[in-house]
Amino acid sequence: MALLHAKTAAGRQEIEDRSRRLPAALRSILLMVDGHRDDNELRGLFEGLRAPPDALEQLVAQGLIEAIGGSAEAPPTRGISSGREQDPALYQHLYAAMSDAVRRHLGLKGYFMQLKIERCTDALALERLCPELLAAVGKARSPALAQRWWQETQAALVDAGGEVVQA
Repeated sequence: MALLHAKTAAGRQEIEDRSRRLPAALRSILLMVDGHRDDNELRGLFEGLRAPPDALEQLVAQGLIEAIGGSAEAPPTRGISSGREQDPALYQHLYAAMSDAVRRHLGLKGYFMQLKIERCTDALALERLCPELLAAVGKARSPALAQRWWQETQAALVDAGGEVVQA
Protein backbone atom coordinates (compact mmCIF):
# COMPACT_ATOMS: atom_id res chain seq x y z
CA MET A 1 0.00 0.00 0.00
CA ALA A 2 1.27 3.49 -0.78
CA LEU A 3 1.15 6.53 1.46
CA LEU A 4 -2.08 8.45 1.87
CA HIS A 5 -1.80 12.22 2.21
CA ALA A 6 -4.23 14.81 3.59
CA LYS A 7 -4.18 18.59 3.74
CA THR A 8 -2.92 20.18 6.93
CA ALA A 9 -4.60 23.24 8.45
CA ALA A 10 -2.05 25.33 6.52
CA GLY A 11 -3.01 23.50 3.32
CA ARG A 12 -6.71 24.20 3.84
CA GLN A 13 -5.88 27.85 4.59
CA GLU A 14 -3.82 28.06 1.38
CA ILE A 15 -6.81 26.79 -0.62
CA GLU A 16 -8.95 29.56 0.86
CA ASP A 17 -6.66 32.58 0.66
CA ARG A 18 -3.85 31.73 -1.82
CA SER A 19 -1.34 33.55 0.37
CA ARG A 20 1.68 31.52 -0.78
CA ARG A 21 1.05 32.04 -4.49
CA LEU A 22 1.75 28.41 -5.41
CA PRO A 23 2.39 27.56 -9.06
CA ALA A 24 -0.81 26.37 -10.77
CA ALA A 25 0.37 22.76 -11.01
CA LEU A 26 1.21 22.55 -7.29
CA ARG A 27 -2.08 24.18 -6.37
CA SER A 28 -3.95 21.66 -8.52
CA ILE A 29 -2.18 18.78 -6.77
CA LEU A 30 -2.96 20.36 -3.39
CA LEU A 31 -6.63 20.52 -4.36
CA MET A 32 -6.60 16.81 -5.27
CA VAL A 33 -5.03 15.66 -2.00
CA ASP A 34 -8.02 14.36 -0.05
CA GLY A 35 -6.84 11.55 2.19
CA HIS A 36 -8.38 8.94 -0.12
CA ARG A 37 -5.96 8.95 -3.06
CA ASP A 38 -2.61 7.32 -2.47
CA ASP A 39 0.58 8.89 -3.73
CA ASN A 40 0.71 6.53 -6.72
CA GLU A 41 -2.68 7.79 -7.87
CA LEU A 42 -1.65 11.40 -7.33
CA ARG A 43 1.65 10.90 -9.16
CA GLY A 44 -0.31 9.52 -12.09
CA LEU A 45 -1.91 12.96 -12.44
CA PHE A 46 1.38 14.88 -12.50
CA GLU A 47 2.07 14.58 -16.22
CA GLY A 48 -1.39 15.79 -17.24
CA LEU A 49 -1.11 18.75 -14.87
CA ARG A 50 2.51 19.43 -15.84
CA ALA A 51 3.47 19.16 -12.17
CA PRO A 52 7.09 18.57 -11.16
CA PRO A 53 7.95 14.97 -10.23
CA ASP A 54 8.59 16.03 -6.62
CA ALA A 55 5.31 17.94 -6.19
CA LEU A 56 4.18 15.90 -3.17
CA GLU A 57 7.55 16.36 -1.50
CA GLN A 58 7.37 20.12 -2.11
CA LEU A 59 3.90 20.29 -0.54
CA VAL A 60 5.06 18.23 2.47
CA ALA A 61 8.14 20.47 2.88
CA GLN A 62 5.90 23.55 2.91
CA GLY A 63 3.67 21.95 5.54
CA LEU A 64 0.59 21.95 3.29
CA ILE A 65 0.04 18.17 3.30
CA GLU A 66 1.01 15.30 5.58
CA ALA A 67 1.10 11.51 5.40
CA ILE A 68 -1.89 10.06 7.28
CA GLY A 69 -1.70 6.37 6.49
CA GLY A 70 -0.42 3.59 4.35
CA SER A 71 3.21 2.72 4.05
CA ALA A 72 6.00 3.63 1.74
CA GLU A 73 6.38 1.02 -0.97
CA ALA A 74 9.74 -0.41 -1.79
CA PRO A 75 10.66 0.62 -5.31
CA PRO A 76 10.27 -2.18 -7.83
CA THR A 77 13.50 -4.07 -8.24
CA ARG A 78 13.35 -4.33 -12.01
CA GLY A 79 10.84 -3.33 -14.59
CA ILE A 80 10.30 -3.85 -18.25
CA SER A 81 12.14 -0.68 -19.13
CA SER A 82 15.05 -0.91 -16.65
CA GLY A 83 17.90 0.81 -18.42
CA ARG A 84 15.86 1.00 -21.63
CA GLU A 85 13.44 3.84 -20.86
CA GLN A 86 14.30 5.65 -24.09
CA ASP A 87 14.48 2.55 -26.31
CA PRO A 88 12.23 3.36 -29.30
CA ALA A 89 11.78 -0.32 -30.21
CA LEU A 90 10.53 -1.16 -26.71
CA TYR A 91 8.23 1.87 -26.75
CA GLN A 92 6.80 0.88 -30.15
CA HIS A 93 6.23 -2.71 -29.04
CA LEU A 94 4.45 -1.72 -25.82
CA TYR A 95 2.47 1.04 -27.54
CA ALA A 96 1.24 -1.33 -30.26
CA ALA A 97 0.40 -4.13 -27.82
CA MET A 98 -1.45 -1.84 -25.41
CA SER A 99 -3.36 -0.03 -28.16
CA ASP A 100 -4.36 -3.36 -29.69
CA ALA A 101 -5.58 -4.61 -26.30
CA VAL A 102 -7.72 -1.49 -25.88
CA ARG A 103 -9.27 -1.93 -29.34
CA ARG A 104 -9.87 -5.67 -29.01
CA HIS A 105 -10.96 -5.93 -25.39
CA LEU A 106 -12.29 -2.55 -24.27
CA GLY A 107 -13.82 -1.01 -27.39
CA LEU A 108 -15.42 2.38 -26.75
CA LYS A 109 -15.08 1.86 -23.01
CA GLY A 110 -11.34 2.12 -23.55
CA TYR A 111 -11.40 5.64 -25.01
CA PHE A 112 -9.84 7.27 -21.95
CA MET A 113 -7.33 4.45 -21.56
CA GLN A 114 -6.23 5.03 -25.17
CA LEU A 115 -5.81 8.73 -24.40
CA LYS A 116 -3.55 7.81 -21.48
CA ILE A 117 -1.52 5.56 -23.78
CA GLU A 118 -1.22 8.40 -26.31
CA ARG A 119 0.14 10.73 -23.59
CA CYS A 120 2.98 8.35 -22.71
CA THR A 121 6.24 9.57 -24.14
CA ASP A 122 8.55 6.67 -23.27
CA ALA A 123 8.59 2.99 -22.37
CA LEU A 124 8.68 3.76 -18.64
CA ALA A 125 5.41 5.71 -18.82
CA LEU A 126 3.78 2.85 -20.73
CA GLU A 127 5.11 0.37 -18.16
CA ARG A 128 3.52 2.39 -15.36
CA LEU A 129 0.20 2.30 -17.19
CA CYS A 130 0.21 -1.51 -17.68
CA PRO A 131 -1.37 -2.40 -14.30
CA GLU A 132 -4.25 -0.02 -15.00
CA LEU A 133 -4.77 -1.56 -18.45
CA LEU A 134 -4.66 -5.08 -16.99
CA ALA A 135 -7.27 -4.10 -14.40
CA ALA A 136 -9.52 -2.56 -17.08
CA VAL A 137 -9.29 -5.63 -19.33
CA GLY A 138 -9.86 -7.87 -16.32
CA LYS A 139 -12.97 -5.92 -15.37
CA ALA A 140 -14.36 -5.63 -18.90
CA ARG A 141 -13.64 -9.23 -19.98
CA SER A 142 -12.01 -11.46 -17.38
CA PRO A 143 -8.91 -11.49 -15.20
CA ALA A 144 -7.78 -14.67 -16.97
CA LEU A 145 -7.92 -12.92 -20.35
CA ALA A 146 -5.95 -9.98 -18.95
CA GLN A 147 -3.25 -12.31 -17.64
CA ARG A 148 -3.13 -14.24 -20.91
CA TRP A 149 -2.71 -10.97 -22.84
CA TRP A 150 0.12 -9.97 -20.51
CA GLN A 151 1.86 -13.33 -20.93
CA GLU A 152 1.58 -13.06 -24.72
CA THR A 153 3.00 -9.54 -24.58
CA GLN A 154 5.91 -10.74 -22.45
CA ALA A 155 6.57 -13.64 -24.82
CA ALA A 156 6.60 -11.28 -27.81
CA LEU A 157 9.02 -9.02 -25.95
CA VAL A 158 11.36 -11.95 -25.25
CA ASP A 159 11.17 -12.95 -28.94
CA ALA A 160 12.13 -9.38 -29.82
CA GLY A 161 15.22 -9.61 -27.61
CA GLY A 162 13.80 -7.95 -24.51
CA GLU A 163 13.41 -9.18 -20.96
CA VAL A 164 10.53 -10.87 -19.19
CA VAL A 165 8.72 -8.56 -16.81
CA GLN A 166 6.59 -9.39 -13.79
CA ALA A 167 3.16 -7.71 -13.67
